Amino acid sequence: MMAATSQLQGNASLISVTSKYVAPSDPSLPALALQITSLVGSYMIWVGVTNQPPESVQNAACSGALCRDWACAMPAPPGHAGFGPATSLFRSSSSDVSFSMAQRLARRFHRQIFLSVDVPATLLSTPRGSHLLFDAEKGIVTALNNLGDEHGQEVS
Repeated sequence: MMAATSQLQGNASLISVTSKYVAPSDPSLPALALQITSLVGSYMIWVGVTNQPPESVQNAACSGALCRDWACAMPAPPGHAGFGPATSLFRSSSSDVSFSMAQRLARRFHRQIFLSVDVPATLLSTPRGSHLLFDAEKGIVTALNNLGDEHGQEVS
């Protein structure tokens, strides 16, 4: 997984943007790009298919669609098991994968998650679509664990 990180001027310690390339686990699947914006107590994550080479992964989000399938999830309050509140912000009739994935990520990382999944419906409807989504979630978990390690934050 290749990464590129930048920090926004003025709030360098509060906001950072990281781009990561996720190679496909199956040669018949496309590569994925992640763009993670670390905010105070939350992550804004875009994941989508890309034709960009690993060294240009930071450009992938510019050609993607933020609102193809977008959800927000909160972690459950301390001491409560299960999932916290969540909502779809934008979705299509062909895809609603960001909702459940955002819930799982919020539960795991104890942070608010804004998640945009930009995977064409034509890929999701194939038998390999679930593998691509698994690769996406696995790549996000790895990237968030690495971000937590870099910033000295505890992650679950």
